[in-house]
Amino acid sequence: MKVAAIQHDIDWEDGAATRKRVTPLIAQAAAAGARLIALTEMYATGFSMRPDRIAEDEGGPNERFMVDKAREHGCWLVGSIAQRSADGQPRNVAVLAAPDGTVHRYAKIHPFSYAGEHDRYAAGTEFLTVDIEGVNVSVFICYDLRFADEFWVLAHDTDLYVVVANWPAPRREHWRTLLRARAIENQAYVLGVNRVGAVRDVDHVGDSAIIDPLGRTLAEASIGEAVLVAEVTPQYVHEIRETLPFLRDRR
Repeated sequence: MKVAAIQHDIDWEDGAATRKRVTPLIAQAAAAGARLIALTEMYATGFSMRPDRIAEDEGGPNERFMVDKAREHGCWLVGSIAQRSADGQPRNVAVLAAPDGTVHRYAKIHPFSYAGEHDRYAAGTEFLTVDIEGVNVSVFICYDLRFADEFWVLAHDTDLYVVVANWPAPRREHWRTLLRARAIENQAYVLGVNRVGAVRDVDHVGDSAIIDPLGRTLAEASIGEAVLVAEVTPQYVHEIRETLPFLRDRR
């Protein structure tokens, strides 16, 4: 199955403008044959700590856009949104939209306390793994990448991890290294998609990548907007785990 990472800039707290920005990029990824297309963390607004300005209800405009584009292109689309859950609390939610209009959600388990996210967005408690055309896909958001144990819990049932992010340039080597580490230690594909562009004095340089179960980079980009496409094969994950049965030795 072909998958795509859309490395894009974000119009700050302006969902309508960003949706217009990413529309042709989604079309480009779909035209390349991608069955799963990933946008970034808080893809429409940027990583704003003002949920009063940007959080929307489930089914709001940024989610509807994803559902509509998934239907239009007959593919799966994932990206995170500042979203009010049924209990009224804002959360950083990864929305996974299916071609038939079905929506799956994952609320970020680890809010980024360094930026005060934990004071403004409630933490999630449940993982998300979905079978997408025979590929078992588990979804995480940005800061989750630092917590290897969360990935380990899902390893046996995961062929591909998707990590959507707004990861800043000063810690870019952390991002690059941790993506490869999560792929190698779990013997699974990792798709990490990060934004580009500056927010006030914080730069984002992308470094989006699609990495195979041996830690080899299949596609990557930095600095500018880009559409990365690569093929993931669950049979290859199985072969690697049988040939190098490291997961069996976990205690």
